Amino acid sequence: VHVNKKPKLSTKEELQTLSKDELIERFLTLQAHNNQLKNILQKNLGESSPDVHAGKRRKFNFESCNKRHVLLKFLYYGWDYQGYASQEHSIATIEYHLFNALQRTCLIESRQTSNYHRCGRTDKEVSAFCQVISIDVRSKFKPEMQDDEESLKNELDYCTMINRVLPRNIRCISWMPLKSPVYSARFDCIKRTYRYFFPKGELNIEAMKEACKFLIGPHDFRNLCKMDVCNGVTNFGRTIDSAGIFPCRSSTNEESDYSMFYFEIIGKAFLWHQVRSIMAVMLLIGEGKEEPQIIADLMNVEENPCKPQYNLAAGFPLNLYECEFRKYTIQKSNEPVTEPISEEEVMESDEVHTSEWIYSQENLETIISNLQQDWTNLNVKVTMIKENTLDLQKAYEKNFGIGNFRRQADVLSQGVRAKVYQKLLMRKRCESLENRLGHYVKKQRL
Repeated sequence: VHVNKKPKLSTKEELQTLSKDELIERFLTLQAHNNQLKNILQKNLGESSPDVHAGKRRKFNFESCNKRHVLLKFLYYGWDYQGYASQEHSIATIEYHLFNALQRTCLIESRQTSNYHRCGRTDKEVSAFCQVISIDVRSKFKPEMQDDEESLKNELDYCTMINRVLPRNIRCISWMPLKSPVYSARFDCIKRTYRYFFPKGELNIEAMKEACKFLIGPHDFRNLCKMDVCNGVTNFGRTIDSAGIFPCRSSTNEESDYSMFYFEIIGKAFLWHQVRSIMAVMLLIGEGKEEPQIIADLMNVEENPCKPQYNLAAGFPLNLYECEFRKYTIQKSNEPVTEPISEEEVMESDEVHTSEWIYSQENLETIISNLQQDWTNLNVKVTMIKENTLDLQKAYEKNFGIGNFRRQADVLSQGVRAKVYQKLLMRKRCESLENRLGHYVKKQRL
């Protein structure tokens, strides 16, 4: 029997006894092993292999290129990624792959010089059907010709170019030419729609719908988010335009325990983990453990200044579903706005800064075809699991009587389930916002 023993680490004293040649040999061995591990990591994370001919190619001359400011719309499935934003110690992020594709296709020279803004920042496992970025990209035409109809028809096929080098589960859907060089996907977005998908199971859908009504309007969401005070977030007031529970189009029988629903919430801006925190409480309401009124109670920060301890809902069902943008930018420069321009000031200009989204027929056909293939692969597996589950339920009922097998949504509530449920308002509380602010003020970080 072969036993993989943990290698013994060398001590400083042992290394000092080795000769120079022995140290060199050990160094070369470790270097080769390190390179091998890097190659394995790159393969597992989906990074493209380095181009062996890259060093022989002539450097692309960006100074001679024309540029144009555009919006690019992407969809991605975040299940295999560590989040949207780039991370220092991981290449398993959406943003890493986007910039890798943009630079490989020579559409941009670097992130630093690309005038880049993102509409939303999704967390680990979270997907997006409508992630939008604003960026300066290479153009075939001079600035004075870029808005001509003929130029738009014959412009570089940005989406197809990018998709050729993106991972399969990240796709560029369309692009939009912009007439203002400072239009921002972040600051000029006026509405963001999130959807959280879940199975009905034993959830009380009507109670969840009732709870959604409390969310609409301006509220303080400090108890329904993760407070990011260390990064300067001190205002937790947000306005929700709409919130509701709806059946998915794929659900033919809404009464079935396996029917799919989604929680939809619409607003201009959201706090860190706000939607997942709200959904965590929604699931408790659906299970009958909390009343719909708990949403209003948690937003009443005078009565409840400290957040009760509870776990977030799982991240993988969450989706940045749609984004809506204003026609006129409120940006005066590429720097973040501190005082938004008033609508009256914006309307003084007759120029519209946005235009229509431009789609490529071939690109869209390819994306739809690929998504249908993904649907088939996943739905066949889902159907097999469901059929097997139903057969086992029949066997259980035949031998032991009717059991409770309506727990399809349990997996969405993270953490260990207590045998005896404790109401949210009776639980141990987190530190108050005021205490956290005081802590960071003392450390001179605010």
